[in-house]
Amino acid sequence: MSLPAPTSDALAASHALQNLIAADIAAGSGAISFARFMELALYAPDLGYYSGGAAKLGKDGDFTTAPELTPLFGATLAHTAAAIIAQSAPNILEFGAGTGKLARDILTEAAAAGVAVERYAIVELSGELRARQQELLRGFPQVEWLDGFPDAWTGVAIGNEVLDAMPVHLARKTAAGWRELHVTVADGRFDYVEVEAGPALLDQLAAQVHPEDEALLPEGYTTELHGSARGFMATLARMLARGAGGAAILLDYGFPAHEYYLGQREAGTLMCHYRHHAHADPFYLPGLQDITAHVDFTAMAVAAQDGGADVLAYMSQASFLLAAGIGELLTRTDPADAKAYLPRANAVQKLLSPAEMGELFKVLIVGKGVRLAPALAAADRSHRL
Repeated sequence: MSLPAPTSDALAASHALQNLIAADIAAGSGAISFARFMELALYAPDLGYYSGGAAKLGKDGDFTTAPELTPLFGATLAHTAAAIIAQSAPNILEFGAGTGKLARDILTEAAAAGVAVERYAIVELSGELRARQQELLRGFPQVEWLDGFPDAWTGVAIGNEVLDAMPVHLARKTAAGWRELHVTVADGRFDYVEVEAGPALLDQLAAQVHPEDEALLPEGYTTELHGSARGFMATLARMLARGAGGAAILLDYGFPAHEYYLGQREAGTLMCHYRHHAHADPFYLPGLQDITAHVDFTAMAVAAQDGGADVLAYMSQASFLLAAGIGELLTRTDPADAKAYLPRANAVQKLLSPAEMGELFKVLIVGKGVRLAPALAAADRSHRL
């Protein structure tokens, strides 16, 4: 694998994290679950990818998200949020706010549209990203930062590319049944080792993989189990159910279950992002790269329902943005002004194109006591879950 070399300081930080993980493995009788490895690699205090100090997003980081492409993404979400706020309260809660650009764009568009957002709360685990958010959003006095879920929430909740970064367990189908993949140290390097699948893992498999799909999977098939993300969705649903009306909008890449658990995905969907290079080795320079897994949206919807929320809509990102009015927002820029119009149009094309983000990225909306705008309701494809 030919990837950009890290700085000496970054390499030293990765080595420190590798030592921490190796100590955790030694304390765990020689192996830990992949979920535990992923948790440490991403969130170990001061050393994990999201808790360390390196840039994550944009040209100087490892990947680019939709809010980094164009403010029209946030502006479109602002109008969707406004329709929900009109039925609930002028509050927005964002999980994992990145550089803060999505919050800025939502608040800017809401103000221009005459929609007062009285409270914009952000739950952010990354100290580096929180600092960037505080700098960018210092002109918005309604913004505050929280360390975790509020007990109840009335209004809108947003999570853009949050679910994919939650730790996953790995399971492999063998001739003797399902086995769990743990992480060990072999010859001074991290590696996988198969262990017996315990009852909790088998319960997760039963919850996510339909027996008819399972029967078609070949031996050696490996997949992710989304226990942390399912727990997040259940907690999110309970938070909304305790409020006086609201909805959560989750945007991420992934599939419904019947498209997720297929033989052609026999190696799973794990993907790592380092300096705008994507690869599949989660053991490469822990702490310096993002580790993600595609989202099982069926499992997320079921978890939300179990937590007391209703599934209001599910659709592709392209369908969501078009139904929410991104085309109309683009027309505010005169096409005759090529210098201004073409960059905006190209960014919107990337968000909508089936070959880019339009179809791989999905939108799941769950809530309680509110209704979606007719255009969004008409675009709903939740029957595909």
